[in-house]
Amino acid sequence: MLVKGVTEVDSDPPYLYPDYRSTVLRAPVREPVRLPEGWFHHLPGPVYGRIPVRPEDADLTRQHKGEPLGERIIITGRILDSDGRPVRDTLVEVWQANASGRYVDVSDDHPAPLDPNFTGAGRCLTDGEGHYRFVTVKPGAYPWRNQENAWRPAHVHFSLFGPTLSSRLVTQMYFPGDPLMHHDPILTSIPDPRGRELLVAKLDLEATVPEWALGYRWDIVLRGRGATPVET
Repeated sequence: MLVKGVTEVDSDPPYLYPDYRSTVLRAPVREPVRLPEGWFHHLPGPVYGRIPVRPEDADLTRQHKGEPLGERIIITGRILDSDGRPVRDTLVEVWQANASGRYVDVSDDHPAPLDPNFTGAGRCLTDGEGHYRFVTVKPGAYPWRNQENAWRPAHVHFSLFGPTLSSRLVTQMYFPGDPLMHHDPILTSIPDPRGRELLVAKLDLEATVPEWALGYRWDIVLRGRGATPVET
């Protein structure tokens, strides 16, 4: 579920949000359990897995022999703290549907074609100024069984790892002008319209490569009144 990070009083949507049907199963019904000190969630991060992060991991269009179908785009931005300072060496991961709106996942039975040249996942490390950059294709909308004729707007999932495993943040980025955003209960679960706007990228012609790929800019603010909404 998405959490608005502007204040701690009136900005967080409820864990149980009936319009988003999955929350009926996900919303906690018992008090949270406090984990003891020293458990795995205090291990240092970020964790890269067995393979170090490589520059080519950030280009989702070059992970296979051929080029994926769809509109090629560039997503770039900065990871900032509440004072506008860059957050360096942060592991940023993305995953998304392909241009037809389908994920490479056995649980995705949407009758849209899979793309043999697109897996839909990438990662990178922020540089000294907190910048990240991904090359990918614009994901398609897809149906989901929240209600009859429900469709999710185009979006890209983001994950950020901080200094410990427990400091992971997960959120979603949307595209400007998408009419499905107004019908999306995940996005509209954020009660403050300003919070919803923080999840929408901006078309950025400076990030665009002429005759090759459109550019979008999306900054992520980790704390403070301008914090980017995250999933919990």
